[in-house]
Amino acid sequence: MDKKDIAGIRRQLKVDNDLLKITDIFNVYIMKETTDIYHHQSQPFEMLDRDQQELFMANFKKVLTGQLDEKLFELKFKREAEDHSQLILHKGLLSSGVEEWKEQMLQMTEKMIHDHPYEKDVVITFIRAEYLMKTKRSSEGSDESERDSVYANPFILCSINKTEEPKKEIQFDYIEKEFKYKIEVDPVIDLKNPMSGFLFPTITEGASDVNHVLYSSGKANEPDYRFIEDVLNGEEFMTAQEDKAVFEEVIKDVVGDQLNPSTLSSVYGEINRVVEENEDDEPPKLDYKDVERVLTQSGEQVDSEKIKTAFKRFTDDEGYELKASSIVPKYKSKSIKINTKIANISISPQDLEYVRQVNYKGKRCIMIEVEEDAEIDGFKMLPEAFGE
Repeated sequence: MDKKDIAGIRRQLKVDNDLLKITDIFNVYIMKETTDIYHHQSQPFEMLDRDQQELFMANFKKVLTGQLDEKLFELKFKREAEDHSQLILHKGLLSSGVEEWKEQMLQMTEKMIHDHPYEKDVVITFIRAEYLMKTKRSSEGSDESERDSVYANPFILCSINKTEEPKKEIQFDYIEKEFKYKIEVDPVIDLKNPMSGFLFPTITEGASDVNHVLYSSGKANEPDYRFIEDVLNGEEFMTAQEDKAVFEEVIKDVVGDQLNPSTLSSVYGEINRVVEENEDDEPPKLDYKDVERVLTQSGEQVDSEKIKTAFKRFTDDEGYELKASSIVPKYKSKSIKINTKIANISISPQDLEYVRQVNYKGKRCIMIEVEEDAEIDGFKMLPEAFGE
């Protein structure tokens, strides 16, 4: 799945949408510090009050919100695993009766809480639904309506949410003219901040892929590897943050930790060009040969074997491929930080060529070429002669 596929599903998560049909919702309540199911309840989604439907829809959107490889991760299932989640989820997807659907979702719940009690009460919510996608008209002159020709993608969406402690308040009773102590006894489900979740199967350009699952982390770059490996039975992967860290370590290992700003700007610019040229295709990846090419085109003389060895050292796989978008995400809006003891400067990657480290009166200084007067808190800086 790419960001367009995910956004397409997320846009459909709204009440009274004829392109999205949610049949059942199944909620499971887990008490804190236990590995037992306290209560579960299944019901048709359409039987919920509209306000409840709105709350859950907003929650499901949060599950599918975030950057790929930072908060959302497309995982390939392992080939072999005990009580394989791919099989459990597929059975649940194909189940015709509610009881069979519940049985499979309870199996998934057991995998989630096995030897892993939560610190707070949590609610695990499953829905099964169909995402109806419009097909293109066969010809421009066709009278057939776009809504008359659709194909359905059934899916299961899961959300895990913590509960909040009831509020304790002091209230004033106007009628009785007295202060009263009020305490709520029922915990509140925090539907605004899902802890994690997943979508099965993944849907790419309208085609379902039962060999992959989309995992959603509660926080960016903080995936729960236990959940990924033991619960979802997904293969190992690296986050965008880890990919970028590997790239930086490889560069330092090959050319050293000192690099001319204009060279660094050229490196980022070349990788960004690759990303933009493949924006509508499979996300481009960089192996050690691609990194060698980027460095060479940026004016660095590098040894191919040294890059290959560095890849193996930092990834345990000389054939590992880095996602180009992880290295320069949002190139034009991303800021690179220049850190000094005096000040930290943020600058766009494409503007690095205007930055220099120079010696001025025997001291190292950062020089930035500008086309207009710089401002400090609204005041224009007076130009000074370089030699003064």
